[in-house]
Amino acid sequence: MFYRHVVELLNRRGVTLEEIAEIAFDLQRPYNDELSREQCLESVEQVLRKREVQNALITGVALDELAERKKLPQPLQKMLEVDEPLYGIDEILALSITNVYGTIGLTSFGYLDKTKQGILGKLNNHNGGIHVFLDDLVAGIAAAASARIAHEHPDMERYRADFDLHEKGPVE
Repeated sequence: MFYRHVVELLNRRGVTLEEIAEIAFDLQRPYNDELSREQCLESVEQVLRKREVQNALITGVALDELAERKKLPQPLQKMLEVDEPLYGIDEILALSITNVYGTIGLTSFGYLDKTKQGILGKLNNHNGGIHVFLDDLVAGIAAAASARIAHEHPDMERYRADFDLHEKGPVE
């Protein structure tokens, strides 16, 4: 419903879908030799088409922008200005995105939240803006896109020797 709107929001805040796809690619490439950047971009686009993802992004970006314009009540305004380390609502909002795709998304998000690779590092450095929510939301989108790919392309070969996937028991 708001797909174009959230893509425009991201672009306005200096984030491209290709940059998010690059992070998803880096997360999944070690597990999928045939993975392409185009597949990752498609996965990012599909994640952004989910309503709960759109809602999280719209909310987080609005809070970042209101903080930049000093329109939030205290002490919230100050917490966002200084990117208060114990203010965890930004991560909670981003986790609503990763939860759509299960524990793979959750663990990938935790990894990205610590490593701040790609565009995440630039957003975390603020560069004159407030990106308290945006950096985590972008990490959440990348983690979800990566998890989506993992769910679509499970590495089932490792199980085939011991278990016939078409039967209900071990291969004899």
